[in-house]
Amino acid sequence: MWRALLAFLALPGMVAFAVPLWLAWSEPARRGAALWPAAWLVVLAGASLLLWCVREFYVAGRGTLAPWSPPRSLVTSGPYRLSRNPMYIGAIVVLLGWAALFRSRTLLGYALAVAIAFHLRVQSSEEPWARRTFGADWEDYRARVPRWLPRLRKS
Repeated sequence: MWRALLAFLALPGMVAFAVPLWLAWSEPARRGAALWPAAWLVVLAGASLLLWCVREFYVAGRGTLAPWSPPRSLVTSGPYRLSRNPMYIGAIVVLLGWAALFRSRTLLGYALAVAIAFHLRVQSSEEPWARRTFGADWEDYRARVPRWLPRLRKS
């Protein structure tokens, strides 16, 4: 479990919490009281999704999100049933919440840059690794589950 916690603190913890809070406090204060409740709900929703994803990697995948301790099984449960990259979605949601909370264009730009970086990493590194590691199981999962946003179900 310590590996999962260390990986969370080192990776999404830095991207979604340490860096944006440092950026926010290095800007002039522009906190808007009207946005606080909604912005905090967005931050908490994204953080909850992140933690759920870390748990799924640890329990279902028998590994962590870190490259030094990757999952040994393909994780398709929990939020991974709806999106192949819910952890990244959670991080972006947290960043958007911080941007709203601090009314920060800098954080909004940071969120956009991080989203682009995540997309490029997924395409160039993570998906090829999953294809090599999990083979046909990955191909089946990739065909069923969208890369980013869940599909709307037909009624």
